[in-house]
Amino acid sequence: MRLQRALPLLLALTLGLAGCASVGTPREVSQALPANDSAFGRSVLRQAAPYEGRSGFRLLPNSNEAFRARAELIRNAQASIDLQYYIVHDGLSTRALVHELLRAADRGVRVRILLDDTTSDGLDTLMGTLAAHPNIHIRVFNPLHLGRSTGVTRAMGRLFNLSRQHRRMHNKLFLVDNSMAIVGGRNLGDEYFDAEPNLNFTDIDLLGVGPVAEQLGHSFDQYWNSALSRPIGDFLWREPDADDLRASRHRLEVSLAEARIKRKALYDRLMAYQSQPRLDVWRNELIWAHSQALWDAPSKVLAQDEPDPQLLMSQQLAPDLNNVDHELILVSAYFVPGEDGLLYLTSHADAGISVKLLTNSLEATDVPAVHGGYAPYRRALLEHGVQLYELRRQPGDPSASRGINFHGSSDSSLHSKAIVFDRRKTFIGSFNFDPRSVLWNTEVGVLVDSPELAEYTRDLAVQGMAPALSYQPTLVAGTLVWVTEDNGKRHMLTTEPGGMWRRFNAWISKAVGLEKML
Repeated sequence: MRLQRALPLLLALTLGLAGCASVGTPREVSQALPANDSAFGRSVLRQAAPYEGRSGFRLLPNSNEAFRARAELIRNAQASIDLQYYIVHDGLSTRALVHELLRAADRGVRVRILLDDTTSDGLDTLMGTLAAHPNIHIRVFNPLHLGRSTGVTRAMGRLFNLSRQHRRMHNKLFLVDNSMAIVGGRNLGDEYFDAEPNLNFTDIDLLGVGPVAEQLGHSFDQYWNSALSRPIGDFLWREPDADDLRASRHRLEVSLAEARIKRKALYDRLMAYQSQPRLDVWRNELIWAHSQALWDAPSKVLAQDEPDPQLLMSQQLAPDLNNVDHELILVSAYFVPGEDGLLYLTSHADAGISVKLLTNSLEATDVPAVHGGYAPYRRALLEHGVQLYELRRQPGDPSASRGINFHGSSDSSLHSKAIVFDRRKTFIGSFNFDPRSVLWNTEVGVLVDSPELAEYTRDLAVQGMAPALSYQPTLVAGTLVWVTEDNGKRHMLTTEPGGMWRRFNAWISKAVGLEKML
């Protein structure tokens, strides 16, 4: 009994001590460096000049190109690299990119890395070691100040401040020399680059060149200089030094050398950018168009309840969402429309507008709870003529193509986020059509006014809607069924595909009223 009475006190003490690692030093305010600070940036400015304010774009719809683009951008960087991510997972692809980042910092490139604090779980010291390089600066967004020492105390610390801790920075931005940028759905980790043996996320990124990159630089600066962003050193008992960095770099190089032998096929595929660079080829394939970078205000996270609509990126998208005339295509890995979204989609379908949605099936989603928030809306959507497509769990297929790779070499799950308006405008970014993206997380993306890019993106979405790749939920005599195709033959399923555990997770999220948190 005495021990039981002491446990709460011990836990509180643990939480308190774990958050007192160091006294926060004043944060230095910094800005994106101008593109004309580097020869690479100036070459982009010269390339963009004839297009009078338009930016150049190229989709990165498959994992090989997405990884290659990031690695090559780092190699071409001469002045600055700014990275903003929700998740960074360890793996061969991440280690290869970190190796390139260190080499860039060695040659004088300023590297700023802003990560959502959930990424830092158990990795504070590792990130601090990387930040020991004089040209690498790392901050965490919306950090947990108490209980960072262990997984248990972190979980408790977040529960004690749930109103803030469930609000996360979901942005994904990769910016080099303030002149080329990548936005989209991919975080950093092997599962996003088809290098994970058990799962491949099907995703779409967008390479933006020219003025749009400068706009995204303003976005990064707002987050970097926000009071919500803290240097990783503020949470360390002892800041790593040059010796720690040297030892860490040696371990990194050893691990890459081992992968070159033990995982030769994967290593050679990922490292192909070193001997066969493609960036110059892609620069000749750019689609030049007017565009607008969109992002949530960082202060969205500080709202006591639901944030002010003026802070929301969804409000910036509203004019284009409301002005659709004939076709709206949504690709959203996580889709929970809510009552407002249901009304929006059904009213447009009632008006004769073609509305199509591609999302994950229950068997394919990596978050079954979100499917539980989506499933109750299917019947109403279908009754009003909204066409639904749910990507199936795809078996591994090592083939790759210029288009989006719905198979990969591992089981595939949809992670893409894109909207195509009237075959003219395209939005690609980190934004899902769900309450979490609208209300709680911060997001970033780019809206491009180009029929050519819209048609390409639409083709990729339609490819994923094919009956061999997706289930099409349909009402037959009032009963929900799933139409699909196997071995060239269409057939109908009367029971939703997905195991019992997935069904339970989907059911419980709705049963306990989690919809607004999904």
